[in-house]
Amino acid sequence: MHRFICCGEIRAGARRLASNWFSPSSSFTSLHSPPFATIAVEEISGSHPAEVYNLVQGDWKASANWNWVPDPLNGEPFIKVANVQEAEIKPFVESLSKCPKYGLHNPLRGQERYLLLGDVSAKAAHMLAQPEVSDFFSRLIQRVSPKSYKQALGEVHVTQKFLENFSGDQVRFLARSFAVPGNHLGQQSHGYRWPYGPVAIITPFNFPLEIPLLQLMGALYMGNKPTLKVDSKVSIVMEQMLRLLHYCGLPEEDVDFINSDGVTMNKFLLEAKPRMTLFTGSSRVAEKLAADLKGRIRLEDAGFDWKILGPDVQEVDYVAWVCDQDAHACSGQKCSAQSILFMHENWVSSELIPKMLCLAKRRKLEDLTIGPVLTVTTESMLEHIDKLLNIPGSKLLFGGEPLENHSIPKIYGALKPTAVFIPLTEILKSNNFDLVTKEIFGPFQIITDYKHDQLSMVLEACERMHAHLTAAVVSNDPLFLQEVLGKSVNGTTYAGIRARTTGAPQNHWFGPAGDPRGAGIGTPEAIKLVWSCHREIIYDIGPLPQHGEIPSAT
Repeated sequence: MHRFICCGEIRAGARRLASNWFSPSSSFTSLHSPPFATIAVEEISGSHPAEVYNLVQGDWKASANWNWVPDPLNGEPFIKVANVQEAEIKPFVESLSKCPKYGLHNPLRGQERYLLLGDVSAKAAHMLAQPEVSDFFSRLIQRVSPKSYKQALGEVHVTQKFLENFSGDQVRFLARSFAVPGNHLGQQSHGYRWPYGPVAIITPFNFPLEIPLLQLMGALYMGNKPTLKVDSKVSIVMEQMLRLLHYCGLPEEDVDFINSDGVTMNKFLLEAKPRMTLFTGSSRVAEKLAADLKGRIRLEDAGFDWKILGPDVQEVDYVAWVCDQDAHACSGQKCSAQSILFMHENWVSSELIPKMLCLAKRRKLEDLTIGPVLTVTTESMLEHIDKLLNIPGSKLLFGGEPLENHSIPKIYGALKPTAVFIPLTEILKSNNFDLVTKEIFGPFQIITDYKHDQLSMVLEACERMHAHLTAAVVSNDPLFLQEVLGKSVNGTTYAGIRARTTGAPQNHWFGPAGDPRGAGIGTPEAIKLVWSCHREIIYDIGPLPQHGEIPSAT
């Protein structure tokens, strides 16, 4: 039975007017902002701009300069962000330098802070579960990183569940230690999870609440003092979240919040010398920071994420829907978005591609199921498509055109959901591979097919990719799964007929594999890996042997 209706059958009522972009429905929009908030989402506009401040040493402060953020839907300057200049970083450097290497707390000192942070998490989770608060953040996310209300609400839900997961005693359980008997009476070794102390967090625009909040709380749980830098285009979301955390009891001195350009932030990192920096974002910036910071860094850079459809064709409607969601939700601006689809030859004769086309066509700017691309211009994406179409055997499957009837500013991208087919043999050619596997952070994907005896070529392509974040193996054939999973590396890999490349990181590990600098997010294992190191203390208290002689020199 078909679970998903086709384009011509989609009800007109599913389309929202532009005036309702940022509301789940006409029946629920907050008339009053939550008690912690300093803004009203529905009032933010060019005539009533919002302001974003910095937080340092427990005080919210402006800056001598302001950076204006354009509305991603009409280009109107609508948020001004206090933009720290290089000459203004001293208070931030001093604040971070005050934190000792042993942290704000650790298993042997300040243990009451584990309890405090458990209480803060519980209160914050309770607040985010309230409809008026979740709606506030969902609509605020939509204003700065346009995506459908359901996608924005999903981000809030993941954040709320994460805080719920680490409420109460769960914070101190992260610092669980172990002991091993020694060689003689009074000797015992203890292994502890130890904080780094002063740390920095740099996060991107695409998940303005989920990524910074999960990493920030992980850093705090383990005893670190973080300086947080969020992409200025969306930092208003995390500014409001910090105010919520303060409202829930987080000490205001625990976190510094800085807004600046990349050059200033780089100078801050070099002067403040954080013991560890977490960076989520582009591979190019990640590699530069890794060199500048002499390897004291954890990375979750954007991956070129693959999906392989196995030989068992089934649930075509569902698989098509998941492909559409993976490639086009949030306008393709997910680190885990489907970048390339490898179809087994058995799928070629199915209705998969026509159904994907149908699903792509129903995405509309009116409900933000497609929207602005904030890091790649329309011109750049079209140029990339043209280069791909020069490869022999390539063809445009759908899209390839700019969005129509919009006022998205030219500094951003506006592209219809797009798929380009390229033959597998051409993809593997050395003069094509880098071009084909160039990550375009937008509603764009490569599609190819392979014969049953060409699986090794598919796996070769996966092996040659430089980033290994998420992947999906869509098959219930256990031998096929065994073959692909055993010869691949992606850190978060979904397997089975329901497999996807995008998912919620509060209930499983989310992060790359194959790189010792790789960072995880969302789980106890990720928090302990990223935000703590191992410390061993060997207690040796005696007693000494009675009437023992001093041993001879060795």
